[in-house]
Amino acid sequence: MMRRMLKFPCEGAMLGATLDTPEGAPETGLLIVSGGNEIRSGAWGSHARIAEGAVAQGYAAFRFDRRGVGESEGANGGFQSSAPDLSAALAAFRAAVPSMKRVIALGNCDAASALMLASGAGVDGLVLSNPWTFEEENAGPSVQALRAHYRKRLVNTDALMRLITGKVSLAGLFGSLLRLARPAPPPAPLMQQMRDGLGAFAGPVRLLLAGNDSTAQAFAGVWDGKDARIARCDGASHSFVEPHARTWLMDQIIAALKAA
Repeated sequence: MMRRMLKFPCEGAMLGATLDTPEGAPETGLLIVSGGNEIRSGAWGSHARIAEGAVAQGYAAFRFDRRGVGESEGANGGFQSSAPDLSAALAAFRAAVPSMKRVIALGNCDAASALMLASGAGVDGLVLSNPWTFEEENAGPSVQALRAHYRKRLVNTDALMRLITGKVSLAGLFGSLLRLARPAPPPAPLMQQMRDGLGAFAGPVRLLLAGNDSTAQAFAGVWDGKDARIARCDGASHSFVEPHARTWLMDQIIAALKAA
């Protein structure tokens, strides 16, 4: 594997990136988009591992820091303003690997949302995990997440014993139950924009949801549950850090690259 650090322009700012390539002339590449304010190595170095896994299978991999994050210049406008960053990164990736004919983009959390809002920003396929659907950056658990949480608690013997023996805060429990009694709010404008953006994308899409993630549960609560593009990983947390979840995620990414 060859690893190269590079810079590329985006609306007057220079952005930092890492390009990993296999031997030969790869025809398919993976564009890894960071979520939140994560630098391009990703949480716990996950993006670096994913890049290495893709290169081991003969694919090129490109990851970058959005404007105002990590080594990149410019103002940090958040994921809803990152469409120019995505387009610039894709152009830099294609220029650095001229043999490449197809690019699949991977995004987790608000990186997935950014790709949806940008209708893929010119890539050929999308792998979107745990898309962020909240208007507020620090939103609390959604009604959908609370319902999923209490469904699990009701069949958990240890949790029931804690309730019976008084080890659970009744005030907190009643507050959550009151929230559950209210109807789920209608989809927010952000969710509709994401739906419209993805609807305008013509390429293949995989929607990956982590079983133990409240962000994924909130997304599932406002998305069509019959969407055949959805795949779920039971027992996985938001960043797929569990050993079985890491393997599952990598398998999904490689399958998307092969299908391209």
